[in-house]
Amino acid sequence: MRDDIRKIQESMEQAEYVTDAPVATSVHLALRLGKPLLIEGHAGVGKTEIAKVMARVLDTNLIRLQCYEGLDAAATLYEWNYQKQLLHIKLAETRNDRTLSEREHEIFSEEFLLRRPLLQAITQPERAPVLLVDEIDRADEELEAFMLEVFSDWQVTIPEIGTIKATHPPHVILTSNRTRELSDALRRRCLYLWIDYPAHDKEIRIVERKVPGIDARLAREIARFMATLRQVRLQKVPGVAESLDWANALVALHADHLDEALIDETLGCVLKDADDMRRFRAEVAKTGLAPFLPVPGS
Repeated sequence: MRDDIRKIQESMEQAEYVTDAPVATSVHLALRLGKPLLIEGHAGVGKTEIAKVMARVLDTNLIRLQCYEGLDAAATLYEWNYQKQLLHIKLAETRNDRTLSEREHEIFSEEFLLRRPLLQAITQPERAPVLLVDEIDRADEELEAFMLEVFSDWQVTIPEIGTIKATHPPHVILTSNRTRELSDALRRRCLYLWIDYPAHDKEIRIVERKVPGIDARLAREIARFMATLRQVRLQKVPGVAESLDWANALVALHADHLDEALIDETLGCVLKDADDMRRFRAEVAKTGLAPFLPVPGS
């Protein structure tokens, strides 16, 4: 078992995802047990990236369902290509060799079916895809219930066609930023993983891995700065995504270390809210930049 987890961790690292044993164990168990993996954590900490890396490691397709308020079951499953159906009807008007029932059966066939993410995931012909249900906390509880029904049997019924059952049930990753509480039924159905902001050393590894050519000193200073910044009472706390944006911007500016002027000029890469910028500058006015930067030589 430990060897399997180590292989998963090594494969994820090779796919450019800096990981650790808890993440690798959760991914391994989700694959082994065939259960959805619910990943929660702050925005920008790499939840979505796990699904992308899983697809690369498994050499399979990634199918993404982006959730939003008002998303209904039909939009996740299928729609009919009405324009194509109308065109077909127009072209067939001159033909009288088919009954009304035959014509109706023809236009409500798979040829005119638009597969949305859930149906795409069920009908993959060769191997199980990775289905990413992203930000499920933004969707309604009705959609949660529908997904649980699909997850239980991996089959759906289209009235005009019949029941379609998955040959290769997908590997499912659900992500949530905890903007609302998910149902107990959904949580019971899933394995669970919480991803926090990375520890200092891990964030250094992430920055160095994801930003080729970055100066080692600058990577350490970015990690220290971000760790301290997250302790300030901010409205929108920056995640790893902001660390990488900032690191790429600093490399583009040929920077090899942080100073007050550079931080002030590039603060918009890190903080995306005017009130948060004021809070940060007020904190610096009180304490200076020393708490935000490593001790020289560390």
